[in-house]
Amino acid sequence: MKTQDNEIRVYYDRNSDQAKKVLAYARTITRHVHEVEVTKTPFTPTMWKQLLEMLDMKPKNLMNKAHPYYQMNVKGRDFDDEGWLNVLIRNPELLIAPIVVKGRRAMLCSNPTDMLGM
Repeated sequence: MKTQDNEIRVYYDRNSDQAKKVLAYARTITRHVHEVEVTKTPFTPTMWKQLLEMLDMKPKNLMNKAHPYYQMNVKGRDFDDEGWLNVLIRNPELLIAPIVVKGRRAMLCSNPTDMLGM
């Protein structure tokens, strides 16, 4: 999942206004932006685990707890990391913010300018 130093890979949900802003900002940094729509690209557990390791996060922390699906189907339930990973795999639209990968670093970007620290 690592990228070259002059390229940025953005994992996002295309329905997110936040993602559109992050993508636009990434394009101002480099013309080598690879877009990966999490709702259209089938992710394996290994792919998510690699991203989670790069982010140093748990699957539960990537979820938008305000999303209607989360509120109706997930809220109040307790899973182990593997269970949370399965929820994320089956419902990638729960991703709380775009994930930006540059080189060997990854960052959850709730604000487009967050990627400046990479």
